[in-house]
Amino acid sequence: MDFTLDSRAEDLRRRVRAFVGEHVVPYESARGAWDEWGNIGLAERDALRAEARAAGLWAPQISEARGGLGLSMVQLAAFYEEANWSIFGPSSLHCAAPDDGNMRLLERVATEAQKQEFLDPIIAGANSSFVMTEPAPGGGSDPGMIRTSAERRGESWVVRGRKWFISGAALAGHFILVARTDPNPDEKRRHLTAFLFHRDQPGWRIVRRIPNMGPDEHGGVCELEFDGLEIPDRNRLMEVGDGLKVTQIRLGPARLTHCMRWLGLSKRCMAIAADYIGEREGFGVRLADRESVQLKMADVAQAIEVGRLLVMHAAWKLDRGDFARKEVSIAKMHVADTLHLAADTAVQLQGARGYSTDSVAEWIYRYARCARLVDGASEVHKMVIAGRYAREGTDFWRWETA
Repeated sequence: MDFTLDSRAEDLRRRVRAFVGEHVVPYESARGAWDEWGNIGLAERDALRAEARAAGLWAPQISEARGGLGLSMVQLAAFYEEANWSIFGPSSLHCAAPDDGNMRLLERVATEAQKQEFLDPIIAGANSSFVMTEPAPGGGSDPGMIRTSAERRGESWVVRGRKWFISGAALAGHFILVARTDPNPDEKRRHLTAFLFHRDQPGWRIVRRIPNMGPDEHGGVCELEFDGLEIPDRNRLMEVGDGLKVTQIRLGPARLTHCMRWLGLSKRCMAIAADYIGEREGFGVRLADRESVQLKMADVAQAIEVGRLLVMHAAWKLDRGDFARKEVSIAKMHVADTLHLAADTAVQLQGARGYSTDSVAEWIYRYARCARLVDGASEVHKMVIAGRYAREGTDFWRWETA
């Protein structure tokens, strides 16, 4: 396995680092430009997006033919890590969730007509949302439990049900919906179908934007109700019964791109801590010279390095056409824990300053807690890993061969 970046990818990485440092980081201290949900305002975000476009740093996950940079997963790992040196970096460069995963999915599986109607506006900067998770007794981590239904009526599908914790929904103009099209509960693999719809279509509503620990991405996380939304069959994504396949195509790489971004935030936390302990003294000793502080910093540095190797391995396998389910689950668990460790360390070593809004560490700390929940709770990924080991035994650690 060779994770060496070619000259173009390395040039992009350096340019992203410079762009984020020069243009994006200053907004972190401009609290007056933040919205009530702890994110950068839309006017400020759009100004940064215009600068990113002009700098040639737009939509790295999309093919060059459709206006993106056409990077591989390994190359994206380096790009995203640098993008998330700032808390507002990914959104500025149009590689933040949920748009990131939605664009990648649509470019891969949508028809050309669907790409022109749904994908191209998102690439241009419109917000989107992926609508799957439901309140109990509906489907959460187990898509087999999804209850929102889509019933065929002529050339349309009528949707009824409820979804919640739908990222970006309050601002999204374009949606990908997963619903049950086969009411037979014994059919666990072909019971779901994915559909596309626009914000202005009647038959659905946002019940509420769900308050949470935050901060939120643009559009928050919302509860939605569907009461007769009609979707023409031409806006069905893939075939009837392919809904589970759609979720697998989207969520596997999306979990890994989360990890790429989280590593960037983890590195930023370590830099924040390093700057503080390098200057602060207590009882006549600089904090950076205390062994107890050095041990904390070493733990974070080690966890980040391990996380990068796990992410690059999974990215390499995805680039080779492998689903890399085991590798993605391992990386997702480890990097989620790493982000929490890094943020907690940055808060702790800064003392009261770290706990205050004088430092973005507290923002990252609150954000980090959701990392062990989104795109599959850590416990679910442990089940995946344990199941693979039960099937593979010692082949679980087999060597990669040519």
